[in-house]
Amino acid sequence: MRMPLPDQAVIEGRDGLVAALRRLLPADAVIAADSAVAAYECDALTAYAQRPLAVVLPRTTAEVAAVLRLCRERAVKIVPRGAGTSLSGGALPLADGVVLSLARFNRILEIDLDNRCIVTQPGVTNLALTKAVEADGFFYAPDPSSQIACTIGGNVAENSGGVHCLKYGLTTHNLLGLELVTMEGEVLRLGGKAPEGSGYDLLGIVTGSEGLLGVVTEVTVRITPKPQGAGALLAGFATVEAAGAAVAAIIAAGIVPGGIEMMDRLAINAAEDFCNPGYPREAEALLIVELDGPAGEVEAQMDRVEAMLREGGATSLRRTRDDAERLGFWAGRKAAFPAVGRISPDYLCMDGTIPRGRLPEVLTRITEFSAKYGLRCANVFHAGDGNLHPLILYDANRPGELEKAEAFGADILCACVEVGGVLTGEHGVGIEKRDLMGTMFDPTDLAVQQRLKCAFDPAGLLNPGKVFPVLHACAELGRMHVSGGKLRFPELPRF
Repeated sequence: MRMPLPDQAVIEGRDGLVAALRRLLPADAVIAADSAVAAYECDALTAYAQRPLAVVLPRTTAEVAAVLRLCRERAVKIVPRGAGTSLSGGALPLADGVVLSLARFNRILEIDLDNRCIVTQPGVTNLALTKAVEADGFFYAPDPSSQIACTIGGNVAENSGGVHCLKYGLTTHNLLGLELVTMEGEVLRLGGKAPEGSGYDLLGIVTGSEGLLGVVTEVTVRITPKPQGAGALLAGFATVEAAGAAVAAIIAAGIVPGGIEMMDRLAINAAEDFCNPGYPREAEALLIVELDGPAGEVEAQMDRVEAMLREGGATSLRRTRDDAERLGFWAGRKAAFPAVGRISPDYLCMDGTIPRGRLPEVLTRITEFSAKYGLRCANVFHAGDGNLHPLILYDANRPGELEKAEAFGADILCACVEVGGVLTGEHGVGIEKRDLMGTMFDPTDLAVQQRLKCAFDPAGLLNPGKVFPVLHACAELGRMHVSGGKLRFPELPRF
């Protein structure tokens, strides 16, 4: 679905803006030709596309600050962009805005093994961080399925997780510090290698803020020692309800696996056709349970979990014999999204989170929605923490199918909220879930959230149109602002 074309006034103002940008940046850092900006017209939510006025690719924090200052002076909107792997439309351009790509911020700046951290530019890929330290016995824990392509800056923007987030946490749990440029061109340093200081948790506010508050130009992350041992179990079940019950039993027993992933039959067979990981094709549901830690502890826990899976009705069960087989188990799960792409012209990847105990109920409702809309749905998800990723299959060339897929997805997300869950686990709100925010937050909640955005971006120029279903002028929401890296509340009374 292409967004409306820019009006004539916007087109006429582009030449002056592009000329000003070229005075600030090297010649190859400003892209304005229509054919060239087409490469940036969407992110991984490809159902929506919009070409921007221009694209800039700065190399330094000073250049980022200069671009933001110029755009603020001219009231030009800015959309920050990493690798473009967002599945919620978070990096969808605006016809009257500039895309600011961090692709050239692609260097690891420091590896500090003594303090167990990496200082990196935001354009470095997620997997590159682990590759940089694995020879020294460390790894970077958050591991989204797109980790070979997604960048650490985008991970910060969306608070990404991955298959091992159950034990090791999301981006926010592994983030130590940021360098952030505000719309005014002010450079802030939040957190760092030292322990957290006093005051407001600005680092926590920025993490998951989807590019609405500032542009991240440097990231400091925690690295984790590689566990001594790791093993995995691959269990097939005759029903998704039985697989869901097995997950609940493992967690209830006090066992915290490195990861627990579930796939349904459609996803199992798509993955098997794609990369042949040895999944049981006849199973209605598949669990991958990984355990890691001291070698002796892993073996003991593997025995316990294997017994629990058998007691839970597993119809097939395999236990890894070596690390290569363990990685093979994960290969199919990591390739689930491209695998499903081979069996359908298009799909929407949803992202809702629910209490683990409500998993069978919500999966049953997804099956009902599938019948209601006449569209297939492949389910892959982080079962351990209840983060669902239903893949709704459709054909955009068939009139009305995109709209049906969107309605199907909205029903899934509303069901997640109804059972006590939330609209997103790691993909963000973007434009995909923007108009559903009212199902989870009342107008007062949303006004408070926008008030915080106004503290960082009073003119509303950073990634506008994302997250909030209704936009209010900052003047209507009360005064709050960021100055010198401090969040200020000048209107609050003194006591």
